[in-house]
Amino acid sequence: MTVSLLYKATWKLLSAASVLLRGEVEKDAELLELRHENTVLRRQLAGPVHYEPADRFWFATLSRLIPRSRWREVFPVTPGTVLGWHRRFIAWKWDYTARRRTGRPRTPAAIKTLVLRLAAENPRWGHRRIQGELARLGHRIAASTVWKIVNAAGIGPAPRRSGPTWREFLTAQAEGIIAADFFHIDTALGRRLYALVFLEHGTRRLHITGVTTHPTQAWTVQQARNLAADLGTPMESLRFLLRDRDGKYGKTFDTVFQAEGLRVIKSAPQAPRMNAHCERIIGSIRREILDRVLIIGEDHARQVLAAYRMHYNTHRPHQSRNQLPPEAEAQPATAGDLGARRLLRTRIIGGLINEYRYAA
Repeated sequence: MTVSLLYKATWKLLSAASVLLRGEVEKDAELLELRHENTVLRRQLAGPVHYEPADRFWFATLSRLIPRSRWREVFPVTPGTVLGWHRRFIAWKWDYTARRRTGRPRTPAAIKTLVLRLAAENPRWGHRRIQGELARLGHRIAASTVWKIVNAAGIGPAPRRSGPTWREFLTAQAEGIIAADFFHIDTALGRRLYALVFLEHGTRRLHITGVTTHPTQAWTVQQARNLAADLGTPMESLRFLLRDRDGKYGKTFDTVFQAEGLRVIKSAPQAPRMNAHCERIIGSIRREILDRVLIIGEDHARQVLAAYRMHYNTHRPHQSRNQLPPEAEAQPATAGDLGARRLLRTRIIGGLINEYRYAA
């Protein structure tokens, strides 16, 4: 449209002079044409002659003022070329295909990123399931568009996608596993005590059910009953109990958990790595507490272990939970000006462990 208006304005301006000075206009137009031709030739001394859109525009405008019989003598191109330029100009003027918006609008890049994220995080979801999830999030998008996005990214149909990664598989399995193991404590007088520990793989929640000098099967069964009573409803989310083949457990111990709907899985003989999570928490208990304090007796051991269990579940951060304690549900609020807030320290077990909080 702008080129068309400019063309008309230029032609009208030159036509006005032709009305006032009919005898001189043709000569002036020829001079203008020759001058512009010289300009083009000087510009193209280093290479072949090439006419730019502005040159074609100027020649086409001057052709309206010069008789057609003199075109061959005046213009450096043939009359057919000038007429061809003019036809292309008129065709462009009335061609609206490039200016019209046809079809659907482009899908925003953020939506494409979201579609690919949902497809990657949910390998069993097809394009219609992803479309439904997007609709629930407030994004109205056609199922065919979702299919085009995932297909262009090289993601195949859901039933034929590759299975979950080992990390995804083990994380999903961990949500339903609770592991049990014994560890010993040597008192200051050389007496050996035994403690029974349970660890939930999914939340990393620690349970130390008791301490005794003689861990019989009857004592172990009672600890299992106490744990089932303490867990209550959360026990429903567990599916497996992992333990070693120690004779202190017995069949009755397994029956307590089987009655709650759990399947008991025994690790292989002399294979502590099959119960690695429990082995690791026992190592943490030793490094952080037992190796740094002398245990006097059973009561002292229960007191120390209970304090550590409370610290472990409510305050101690865990990498596997994005630095959250087992019983925390969300990240704490972002701290503001550090200089304006007072930091408080809480001593656990006589200062063996320190907990820090900002004053309210």
